Amino acid sequence: MLSVPEAVARILAGIESGPVERVGLLDALGRVLAVDAVAPYTLPQWDNSAMDGYAVRAADIATASPQSPVTLSVLETVAAGAFPSRPVGAGQAIRIMTGAPLPDGADTVVRVEDTDGGTERVEIRNARDARKNIRPRGEDFREGSVVIRAGTPLAAAQLGVLASLGYAEVAVHRRPVVAIAGSGDELVDLDRFDEVVAGRKIVGSNRYTLDALVRQAGGVPVHLGNAPDAPEALRAVLERSRGCDLLITSAGASVGEFDYTRQVLESLGARLDFWRVRMRPGAPLGFGRLGAMPWIGLPGNPVSAMVTFELFARPVVRRLLGHRRLHRRPLPAVLEEPVAIGARLTHFLRAITGVAPDGRLTARLTGPQGSGILTSMSSANALLVVPEDRPRAEAGEVLNVLPLSEDAQLADAFSL
Repeated sequence: MLSVPEAVARILAGIESGPVERVGLLDALGRVLAVDAVAPYTLPQWDNSAMDGYAVRAADIATASPQSPVTLSVLETVAAGAFPSRPVGAGQAIRIMTGAPLPDGADTVVRVEDTDGGTERVEIRNARDARKNIRPRGEDFREGSVVIRAGTPLAAAQLGVLASLGYAEVAVHRRPVVAIAGSGDELVDLDRFDEVVAGRKIVGSNRYTLDALVRQAGGVPVHLGNAPDAPEALRAVLERSRGCDLLITSAGASVGEFDYTRQVLESLGARLDFWRVRMRPGAPLGFGRLGAMPWIGLPGNPVSAMVTFELFARPVVRRLLGHRRLHRRPLPAVLEEPVAIGARLTHFLRAITGVAPDGRLTARLTGPQGSGILTSMSSANALLVVPEDRPRAEAGEVLNVLPLSEDAQLADAFSL
C-alpha cells in the first residue's frame, strides 16, 4: 500500500490547470486569475495629499511650534477631484483635501489638526509634517507593470484592484465539472425515505456530502446516480461521465464480491494506478484515468468518503481551478485527552479544535470514530493526524491537525 504522501503525489502528477474563460468581474470572486493583469496607466497619476490639511513648503514651516506658529497666506482650496490652479510660493499655502493633487512648489502637507483651520490665512503650529503626508505618483502601480499575477486567487481586494485597472471582465480558469457516482443495492435517494424508515434501505448520503464538498472546493458537481450492484448498471452510470473533468466514485473499489468499480472501469478502457493507501479511515482508495479524465475511487463509508475527498480529491479540484496552494496546512494542537490507535496506519480522527488562553490550538475527539458515524464528521472542524509510528499520545502532548474550515482556528473572544 502507498503512504498518504505517495498517493497524493501520484494523483497530482499530470493534473494541470483547466481551460480559461472570461467572466464578469463580480462573478470572478473565488476564481483564479489565468492571465497577468497589467496596468494600462499609472496610479496615482500625480503626487497627491494623504490627508486633509495645507500644502506648503517645508522651508516655510521649519520653525513652527505651538509657542511660535508660522502664518501663511492661503491661495485657494482644492477638493478631491479638483486640481490646483497655481503653484505654492514662499509664505503661501493651499488648503487641500485627501486625494487632491499636490500643487507645484509644495513638498509638504500639514495636517489640519496642527493649524487653526484658516481659509485666508493659516497658522501652522507644528513642523512635524515637514516633507510628509504625500502619496507619490505611481505609488500603487505604474503603466505596463504586472499588478496581479496569473495564478492568484481572486478575493475582495483583488477585485477592487482589477476594477481600478479597468477590468470589466477577467480571464479565469473554468470551474471543473466533477462527475459523482455511487453504487450499492442498499442505497436510495430521499424520495424513497419511507424504505429507510422501514429498515429496508439506507440513504445514499455520499451524494449530498460529495456534492457539497465539490462545490466548497470550487467545482461544479454532476451527479450520475447510484448504480445497483451489477456491472451492466454501473457501466451505464460511469459512461455518462464522458466530457467531465474529474470522475469521483464512492464504494465498489474494494475487494468484496459485489465491488465492481475497477472491473467496469477497466472494461471502459481506464488505466488504473493504485487502489490501496496506508491510512484509516479510507484505505480502499483507487486512482486512475478514464481517457484523459482522472478517476478517484473513494470508499463507500460516509466518513471514509469525506476524509479521502479532503486529502486526495480536493487538491485535484483546486489544481484544475488554477490554484497553486492545494493542501490544508497542518497545525500543531495540544491534546485535551489521550489518543490511541490500533493498526499501524496513519489515522485521521475527527476532532474539535479550540483556542487556549495562551493562544495555542487545542484538540479533542468528537467521540467514537467508526467510519460509518457521519454525525461525528458533522461535529468535527478538523482532522487529528496520528502517525502510524505513534500508537499513543497523552493529554498535553502535541499532534498536528488539518483544519476542515475557518472555524477550526477561530477563538471565542477577540485578542491581539
